[in-house]
Amino acid sequence: MTLASLKDICVDASDRARTAAFWQLALRAERTPHRTHPEFWWLTPGIGDSTIVWINEVPDAPPPVKTRVHLDLRLGPDETIAPLVEAGATVLLEPRPDERWWLMTDPEGNEFCVFVPDGRPARLYELVVDARDGAAQARWWQTVLGGSVRPGDDYWALTGGAGQPFEFFVFQNVPEPKTVKNRLHWDVTMTDPAPDALVAAGATVLRAPDQDISWWIMADPEGNEFCAFPPAAS
Repeated sequence: MTLASLKDICVDASDRARTAAFWQLALRAERTPHRTHPEFWWLTPGIGDSTIVWINEVPDAPPPVKTRVHLDLRLGPDETIAPLVEAGATVLLEPRPDERWWLMTDPEGNEFCVFVPDGRPARLYELVVDARDGAAQARWWQTVLGGSVRPGDDYWALTGGAGQPFEFFVFQNVPEPKTVKNRLHWDVTMTDPAPDALVAAGATVLRAPDQDISWWIMADPEGNEFCAFPPAAS
């Protein structure tokens, strides 16, 4: 039995309009302001199947550290990265013989990867998380979401998790620990109305529902923030 299903992805932005416009282009999505929380804009599904991406305005600029959570996109046939560069992306690394992707940053400096066309349609391909222990993290999220874990070279990929709209939920080993709040996080819808089972499994409650929010802000065993919504939440 799973404890939750993936719900959506949330990206912090100090320039909400510019960031939303960029990811609207990158994901071929439609952009809509939230009806009750105007600080949130949401991008309805484009190449990400059922993925909804929220753009959350925050007052602070990105910290001067490597992005610890990032998205991977896959270009469609005959597509190039030129539109992304024109929209404000920066290329950090070109594809190499042993790597089939560009490493880039969005207009706010958040890293993401774009995989070269391989004949398949464009899509939101992976959600990638840095980890001190990628195997343990992948297995922990398997406990929460179900699915299966595939080992790789210094990374572990969860596939088939509940609600998982991208092909791989990847946890890659890095030497450094998490030090600042992630500017990209994912949300889940819980099986139960309260997060007791998540806490029992090893999650931490950072903030409980209050007069401003109706969900729990939590952290996984390595401190990655995620929001947990009760089953009836919309």
